[in-house]
Order: sequence, then C-alpha cells, then structure tokens
Amino acid sequence: MSDIETWRALLSDRNADEVVTKALVRDVELPGGAGTMALITLDNGFDHTKPNTFGPHGLFALNGALSEIAARTDLVAVGVTGKPFIFGVGADLKGAAQVTSREEALAIGALGHHVFRRLGELGIPSFAFVNGAAMGGGLEIALHCTYRTISSGVPAVALPECFLGLVPGWGGTQLLPRLVGPANAIKLIIENPLSQNRMVKGAQAYELGVADALFEPADFLEESLRWAARVLQGAEQVSRPDHTAGDWDKTVADARFLVDLKLHGASPAPYRALDLIALARTASRDEGFAAEDEALADLLMSDELRAGLYAFDLVQRRAKRPAGAPDKALARKVTKVGVVGAGLMASQMALLFARRLEVPVVLTDLDQARLDKGVGYVHAEVDKLLAKGRISGDQANRLKALVTGSLTKDAFADADFVIEAVFEDLAVKKQVFAEVEAVVSAECVLATNTSSLSLTEMGADLKHPERLVGFHFFNPVAVMPLLEIIRGAATDDATLATAFAVGKSLKKSSVLVKDAPAFVVNRLLTRFMGEVITAVDEGTPLETAEHALDGLGLPMTPFALLQLVGPAVGMHVAGTLHEAFPDRFGVSANLAKLVASGKPGVYGADFSLDPEAVAFFAGGDRPSTAEQVRERVLGALSEEIRLMLEEGVVAAPQDIDLCMILGAGWPFHLGGITPYLDRSGHSQSRFLPPGVASLPA
Repeated sequence: MSDIETWRALLSDRNADEVVTKALVRDVELPGGAGTMALITLDNGFDHTKPNTFGPHGLFALNGALSEIAARTDLVAVGVTGKPFIFGVGADLKGAAQVTSREEALAIGALGHHVFRRLGELGIPSFAFVNGAAMGGGLEIALHCTYRTISSGVPAVALPECFLGLVPGWGGTQLLPRLVGPANAIKLIIENPLSQNRMVKGAQAYELGVADALFEPADFLEESLRWAARVLQGAEQVSRPDHTAGDWDKTVADARFLVDLKLHGASPAPYRALDLIALARTASRDEGFAAEDEALADLLMSDELRAGLYAFDLVQRRAKRPAGAPDKALARKVTKVGVVGAGLMASQMALLFARRLEVPVVLTDLDQARLDKGVGYVHAEVDKLLAKGRISGDQANRLKALVTGSLTKDAFADADFVIEAVFEDLAVKKQVFAEVEAVVSAECVLATNTSSLSLTEMGADLKHPERLVGFHFFNPVAVMPLLEIIRGAATDDATLATAFAVGKSLKKSSVLVKDAPAFVVNRLLTRFMGEVITAVDEGTPLETAEHALDGLGLPMTPFALLQLVGPAVGMHVAGTLHEAFPDRFGVSANLAKLVASGKPGVYGADFSLDPEAVAFFAGGDRPSTAEQVRERVLGALSEEIRLMLEEGVVAAPQDIDLCMILGAGWPFHLGGITPYLDRSGHSQSRFLPPGVASLPA
C-alpha cells in the first residue's frame, strides 16, 4: 500500500463526527494574460462562526485536490484561500483528543506533512491568499506555499500549539524560522502562546515577514491575483534575507533561558519547540519534518496535551454556557449604569461599561476632587485608545460624553444597573446601598464588586434584597476575563439573568457562585498564600517557600502575588476567611507587621528582596523544605476545593477550574487545578473521572 492508503486505513475511523474542510477547486484566468491558476478555497460548509479545521478526512480531501492539480499541464500556478473571514485554524482538536496510540499520532503528523508540502513541490509556484484568521495548521498551509499575501483585516495570525501542550507539527517550526528569522519565529511559536495566547493581526504578520504583500479587505482577492500575475510575469520581485547567517544558536539559547524563568520545566512543549527551531537552521525538509513528527507523537500521547485540551474546552464552551444561569429571557434591559466610587477600580469599570454597553455611565464620590480624578482617568484611557488607533475620533468623543460624574446619588434615579466599588467594609457597603435604594427605581439591579463579603448580610436591611447580586471583577478590569456572579440568599432570577446578560455584553466569562466567604478565586488564593506564609512564620526561609511551587509554572510567586494585590488587602481577605473558617485560615502576625510598616511587600523597587521587609518574617524554629511546603500547599488546596464542592459554592469542579484559569492565571498546560491535583495524587479521591484532562487509565 502507498503511504496515503496506509494512513487512510489507520485514521479513517478516527473522529467519526469530523466536520470536513473541503478543497473546492476552480480555474482562474490571471490578469494580463499571465495564465491559468487553479484556486483552492478551503470551506467546511459553515459560516465564520465554525472555522475551517483539518482532521484526517479534510487532509485526504486536500490531497485529492492536489493530485488532480498535479496531473494537469495547463496551469501556471496554484492558489489557496479560505471561506469568508476564515483561512484556516489548524488541526481538529476533537480528533487530537481521540488519538489512542503513538502509531496514530505519528501518522497524523506524517499525513499533514505529506499533504501540505505538496503545495511547495508541485513544480509550479503556489500562492497562499490569507483572507481571514490563520492559526496553527492553517498558517502552516500558507508557509508551505511559494508566496503569501495577507489581508490587513485579518484579526488573528498565530501558532498557538504551545499554549495547548503541542508544537506546530506540520512544518511550522522548520519553515517559519527560515522565513522570518529565529527571533520572530520564537515570538509567534513560543512567546505569544505563553503570553495568554496572544495573536497578531494581518498587518503585524506582514511586518514580521510572514507575508510578501498586504492588501485591504474590500478587494483582497482581486488585488492578490493581480499581484500573483505580476510575480509570475517577472514584473514583481520577491526577495527574502538569509536568516541562517545570523547568531541563530544564541537567539534560541536566550529564549530557552526566558522560558525556563517562566515555566521552570513545567511544560515540555515550549522546550520541544525550541529544539526544533534550533534544528531548522541546518536540517533538510525531510529531517526537520521527521523531527516534528516525533515531537508531535510524543506530545499527543502526553497528559499535558489532554490537560491543555480540557482547559481549552472550558474557556471555549463552558464559559459561554454558564452552569446554573437563569433563562436569558428574564434579563432586563440596561440603558444607564451607575458606579458608586471613583477610585481606580471604579473608573476601570466605568470605562468598560461605556465601551461595551454604549450607555451613559455616571460615577459618584464624596468630593469633587475624587470625582474629577475618576472621570479624568476614563478620559485619559480613551485618549490612549485613540492614539493606538483602536477607536476613531468619533468613538472617542462619544465615550467621553457617556461617562460623567455627580456628587449626589440622585443621578442614579433613571439607572437600570448600579454597582458599588467602595472600601471593603460591610457597614460602608450597607450604607451605600441604603442611599442608592432610596433614589433608584424598583427594578434597578444593585451590584456589589465585593471580593469576600456576604451578599446576604449586605442586603439584609434592603427593602428589595432580591435585586442585589455579586458582580466580582478581577484587576485589571479590562484585561482579566473572569466575572464571578454571586447569588445571595434573596437574589431573584430576573436580577441574576440581568447580571449574566450584562457580563456577556462586557465580553466577560461569567461563573455562577454561591454566597460563600471570598467566593472561589480569592478563597483558594488566600488558602494558598496562608499555607506559604505560615511555613515562613514557622521558620522556613522566605526564598525557599517563595519558590517551592516554581515547578508548576504559575504566573507569579506567592509573595509577588501578595505585592500585586497589596499586603493590606491580602490581610483583610484573610481576616474575613478566618472569621468564617478559623481552623483553616489564619491571620499572620508577621504579615500584620508588614502592613503596619507601610511597605508594599517584601520586594523593593528593583524587585530584589527588601531585607527590612523580610526581617518581619524571621524567628520561627520549625523550617520546612521546599518539597514539604509544596506538599502542604497542594494538600490544602485539595481539601479546600473538596469542601467548596460539598458546600455547593459552584456547580462542578469544572467551574473551579474555569475560575482559576481565567481569574488567577492558573497555567493552561496544567489543565485546571482539579485535574492537576488528580494527576499528582493530591486529590485523594478524584475530582474528575480518569481520562478527563489526562490520558485514559
């Protein structure tokens, strides 16, 4: 049997529900008499909301089209483009999760290489016309072509595989470095995926050297065909630098150092990608692609990939259908928003409400100076957006006009949604809501941004406690995607439905949480921090405890996190949880000393440890090793999650995982906190069934 027949026999029954991306071929007469091009359009038959992906059947379809094209003698070139708004977004991830043997994994890599490389080896020039999103294998198809154009309207160009626990396995690690140089390749293959899966736009991809020409969306294909004709006729020359002449090895070594600082070896994928990029300088295509096949096979058969796919499914699916959310038909329309307070958090919220809801937003505070500062912050941020070209001049003027300030809460009289962002003190918040309730309509939703206090207690004296809901943002408001929506004992379905509708309009991922102390993220982070600080109080050197969990690849160390949120805030939340659960949450006397000193944390301005701050934690006589601290923390987190699930704080372990990924930056490659605790043996009894976020047992 030929290789194709072997792969077909092995892979045809994989992922029976694959949505096949077809390769639709038509002849195009190029302008100026340049000849006939066979133009392939990648199309899975759905609109842009279901992007083109490639499973085995899609690859076989593309291979068949290329075989027909290869048999023709009348063609001067072949082109490939995508359906409207989508070029291609890579491998079918559902199919990747169903791979059960290394033989299948190797076959998937080899099949992709065999099909894609034909685009560059047909004997006639090939052109990729990247009209829409190009990610993963979609971008790799374009890299195999002789030439590439790209639309300035393309919203996303990326190789996100390392984000999920894979490497670009269909040519990306070999072709991209030689095309754009190792530094730019590392940016797209490793740096961007490890920075919350950042993507570049069409114009940025062109600047990096991914494409040879950039055209506007309105007539993109027509201009691309004209450009291709000029290239074929010699009127347009494409020259590319020889990137192998630079200090390739040093660039890779520097990147490896930075990856190690970030991950401490926690995820194998970025390291394998760097090995492959290093190889690309001297390897032949056969050698490089074979190495990609081996890496892909190893990673496809790893727990890290299953974990990444589980996390990806959470943020792509569960986050869009929040468990326990009421019928959206119950949601009330919001035409005006009130924000109590004009501090930094309040001002960030005001800008977000104005941008996403496009309704008037009014801030209130105790004096004109604070009010002016808050409104001024919003206007300054709008000016920054304008300067970056993210909004037009008209949009900037409208946003500034939407956000105003008032010294009295009478300005909330016609508001439909009022949220407070004042000092985290129950008495203060109760007073605020009493004042707001006196002026708003009977159906106005009252929302609190509290990070730890009880909604039920907060609304105890309200005439209509059923309209109070928790609406907990994470800082910075515009960046962090999580929104914890908290249902108090009296919160009704209409209020809750309105909160979820507003959260969706704000483009946040909302999770329904029971009214429990510190909710989800802050409760777990406080338990985490508490165990680390207690270990230091007992005599563990601060640096030992600080780096005990580096092997997980967390976004920051415990005391760096404490410095980010502020020691006073951290101690306040710890105090709230100590009142609720004194047996598991303590309040460190040494942390209290740090707070009293006024220092921002244990690090100085140059981010080196401040000896005076560290000295507050000296004196214990029962030091632990790094391993003991790690085991202590993970055991405590497992215990706390088990208790939260028993209390019904959220509907399922998946919601805790979603909260920690989106609200605490829990690493994607770990797949969420509960599957990690399952895999590492800390959960005692599993949170999730075997095979979920891990290889089948």
